[in-house]
Amino acid sequence: MGRTYDVIVAGAGAAGLTAAVRAAQRGARVLILEHMGQAGKKILATGNGKCNFTNKKQGIAYYRGKNPAFVLPVFARFGLAETLRFFERLGVQPVEKRGGCYYPASGQASSVVEVLLMECRRLGVEILYEIGIRSIQKKGNSFFFHTKQGIFEGRSCILATGGKAAKKTGSDGSGNRYIEKFGHKLTDLVPALVQLQGKQSFLKEIAGIRAECGVELYVGKEKIAEDLGELQLTAFGVSGIPVFQVSRYASYALARGEQVAVRLNFLPEWTAEQANERIWRRFSAHGDGKTAEEALTGLFPKKLGRVLLSESGVPCEKPAARCSKKECAALARKARQLTVDIIGTKGFDSAQATAGGVDTEEIFPETMESRLVPGLYFAGEVVDIDGMCGGYNLQWAWSSGWVAGDSAAGGKKGEEHDQD
Repeated sequence: MGRTYDVIVAGAGAAGLTAAVRAAQRGARVLILEHMGQAGKKILATGNGKCNFTNKKQGIAYYRGKNPAFVLPVFARFGLAETLRFFERLGVQPVEKRGGCYYPASGQASSVVEVLLMECRRLGVEILYEIGIRSIQKKGNSFFFHTKQGIFEGRSCILATGGKAAKKTGSDGSGNRYIEKFGHKLTDLVPALVQLQGKQSFLKEIAGIRAECGVELYVGKEKIAEDLGELQLTAFGVSGIPVFQVSRYASYALARGEQVAVRLNFLPEWTAEQANERIWRRFSAHGDGKTAEEALTGLFPKKLGRVLLSESGVPCEKPAARCSKKECAALARKARQLTVDIIGTKGFDSAQATAGGVDTEEIFPETMESRLVPGLYFAGEVVDIDGMCGGYNLQWAWSSGWVAGDSAAGGKKGEEHDQD
């Protein structure tokens, strides 16, 4: 086996595999160095093992970072249409579900990994697993990877080493030391798409409840973000997609030592006036022979109803018909604004993505090449771009990986396919 390559990719995740495939399609001799024992471990965990690999809805509103608009030149070269075509040619039949989320028709995330690896084999991409990279140095026009298995030389280097989320999949931040030695800045790294830990004792009483809920995130007195979807209440705090969507902002605020809270709206389809009127009618017109707790049966899960009454100052056993209009208004308000003070996140091990990474000011978006070190490229989660739930982080991985691989291959000619 020779040890000199046109392109060496560090990381065999979504971005790294895509970069390697595209560089090899351009005719480059490609090597992937992966420190885990298999490729694409994080892909396998996405979409509950079904792999929501992109989304019909696109735009910078779905991406976050110091400069979300950085994604636009990247997507102009390889966006949604190119991604769907790329995977269809590899064998993945996309199926649209849940209002725009695309999954493989097989229903298996493993299918996505397998077709990428099959394409790597077809194109002659070499992959070395359980590799221990000790250092990466640039000398002249080449990059030298010093590893436990020896030294490998590459004309171009693509760092697709991931962030710090989900360490068991290989995304442990180990690539950051190479990045910093090349002189690049990393914006602060915090968990994104992660559960939030709450302070209130009532959380243990309502643990296990799932409910359609509006979630508003407050930092101090300012509302920073909001989302709507299925909330999951746990003994430690709050979880579910609407919580994940706002969690990066909570992570940054907590890191700054600021006060963070979420307000939960369990009546998201009702206005404040409708909530007041309908709950008052429930108690005044239909509350005969019922306790306050019983009057909420059919509107809220029993455990949640008890907590809402307690937080509103209404005894659960009080006859519903004797509850005042003021008490019903307090209950309606609490049902739409139950506050949970946030004291932390569940951390990188539980997070699905990392917020922060290589400062995008130091990368050319049209090529993903470093502005500081010619021949050095970045792809995927290692860059300061993170997406919302719904396939956006994988779309970023495919797009940035393809652009990095295409650019790193440089003047090599091969299977051009015009946006293959």
